[in-house]
Amino acid sequence: MTRLIDARTSQNASYANSISVPIILGQQELFGRVVLLTNGATGLLRTQLNGTVTVQLPLLPVATTVTVTIVRGLAPTDLVIYSASEALELSVIGPQVISFTASDFRVPIPLDNRLAYTAFVSANVVGTVRVGPESFNAAVYSDQPLG
Repeated sequence: MTRLIDARTSQNASYANSISVPIILGQQELFGRVVLLTNGATGLLRTQLNGTVTVQLPLLPVATTVTVTIVRGLAPTDLVIYSASEALELSVIGPQVISFTASDFRVPIPLDNRLAYTAFVSANVVGTVRVGPESFNAAVYSDQPLG
């Protein structure tokens, strides 16, 4: 049997077109971070993550690929547990929503009982802009002893 240990949300931008943040070419831009508390957890952990990031093509539309990367930790160099790339539609002038669902299995319980996940977005073309909404959610589960 499993038991929900903790669930968190990182809501960076709640509404469409509520931000205008250029994605710097060659950099992973942070758009969500959650730190789950694992006090009381037993065995190995399982984490389910989902979210959305909304971007817009450069003013002069060119073939653009956006990549979402999720790491277990705080820095882009930490363990990547999920990565997906999507080519934006050139025929769409306005915002394009990228949604994702990810999982992290067999996660050891951290010594400090704090399990961090960070969501980054990058683009291969100068001028790609984050426009909102942006959201990142995580829930961590553990085994519950029978008895």
